[in-house]
Amino acid sequence: PEWCGISKDKLYVTVFGGEDLGGGQLLADDVESEVYWLDIVAKDRLKRMGAKDNFWAMGDTGPCGPCSEIHYDMGSSASDQGHTDCEFGCDCGRYVEIWNLVFMQFDRDASGKLNRLPKPSIDTGMGLERLAAVLQGVISNYETDLFTPLIKRAAELTGASLKKEIDKEAHTKSAASLRVIADHSRAATFLISDGVIPSNEGRGYVLRKIIRRAITHGRLLGQAKPFLSEMVFAVRDLMRDAYPELEETADRVSKTVFAEEKRFAHTLGIGFKRLQLDLEEVTA
Repeated sequence: PEWCGISKDKLYVTVFGGEDLGGGQLLADDVESEVYWLDIVAKDRLKRMGAKDNFWAMGDTGPCGPCSEIHYDMGSSASDQGHTDCEFGCDCGRYVEIWNLVFMQFDRDASGKLNRLPKPSIDTGMGLERLAAVLQGVISNYETDLFTPLIKRAAELTGASLKKEIDKEAHTKSAASLRVIADHSRAATFLISDGVIPSNEGRGYVLRKIIRRAITHGRLLGQAKPFLSEMVFAVRDLMRDAYPELEETADRVSKTVFAEEKRFAHTLGIGFKRLQLDLEEVTA
């Protein structure tokens, strides 16, 4: 209760179940972690997993080690396959990993050999947005207070409805587009704030694709005019307590996004004219 207050009856954990990692390197079961976990959760809530799921590495070489994951049962309503009685381990979306403990014990060299680290450590990582969903009693990150203000503003700027319509399929598509706009506007705001500029190379190209994908989803909702630059201020208002630098960078970021919106609109205009000419030639 003095921490997150999550009921242990909603938690499931995994530990490394032992595996031959090649080259005669056989790692045994992580019995130590299992002993500690069984003081907290029932035995039927603990699952041993192989290296694919419970051995973490930075890459082909470098620090690595077995890990132990904490999962939360979001309930049958979170199952994207409509499961009502599936068990832990099902990948339908019901059981969500919220925390991971990596026991950094080895350094993998270029030959694939695992060399023991002189000072092993524990690398722990918690999913902030996933934990927020758990604590706020919702089944999606997009339903938390980290996203709902952005989705609401995206709906205002695009003219989309947040209410469930008679046409369930249309509402689902609209909700998906609003989520993309909310997510991508946040990402673009922070990237540009940190100095990344839209371009055709490297991280600048990634930023350009993020912006253009958000614009495309705005067009799917019927908004052909620039709108994404206004989303920057919604991101600022939501995140400025944790990231006060957004107060200073928001105007610059908004102008950069607006310029990219104009550039993309021009590109689309040229493309549509060319397409129309090609279609006229085909049908002539």
